[in-house]
Amino acid sequence: MTQLLTPIERVVSALRRLPGIGEKTATRLAYFLLAAPDPVASDLAEAIVRLRSDVVICERCFTPSERSPCPICTDENRQGRQVCVVEEPADLASIERAGNFQGLYHVLGGTLSPLDGIGPDALRIGPLLQRVRAGEVDEVILATNPNPEGEATALFVADQLRDCEVLVTRIGFGMPLGGDLEYVDRVTVRRSLENRRAFGA
Repeated sequence: MTQLLTPIERVVSALRRLPGIGEKTATRLAYFLLAAPDPVASDLAEAIVRLRSDVVICERCFTPSERSPCPICTDENRQGRQVCVVEEPADLASIERAGNFQGLYHVLGGTLSPLDGIGPDALRIGPLLQRVRAGEVDEVILATNPNPEGEATALFVADQLRDCEVLVTRIGFGMPLGGDLEYVDRVTVRRSLENRRAFGA
């Protein structure tokens, strides 16, 4: 006979599904929520529900936003002919925090990983090519992470852009090898963008 989880065990089990949350942290958070004033728990629950209902994916750059096109894509002060290609929305947020990039973005939605069954069709490479071939872009900055999957993805995208009249650059390696943009400090991100180079150089 299957034993039903207690309310605390259900919360711990749910929290453990989040990335980076182990059993100890999940248990600590569950007991914190249990002891917290009612508005803390209810505000958190409402914020999580609204996260799914109030957020859409930008039709141009594919980042989550409250509207589509997103505020970055519609900002007339941005350099619209410069597009930075990132793996995930968290990478975009990291570059924005660095504060020196004024172009637009394109979120691929991951990296090539044949062992995991992730091929080119699983990424948003087609829409990027459409933007470039439509003559909207002068420079594509490949800002995938400097790990094997990120490098393979950058090489593939660069190869797809080979016949297009566009400058293809790669972020400089101020980025630590094997690192993730999401967790890198803003100075390192800024230097990586400033030290970008022509792809293949």
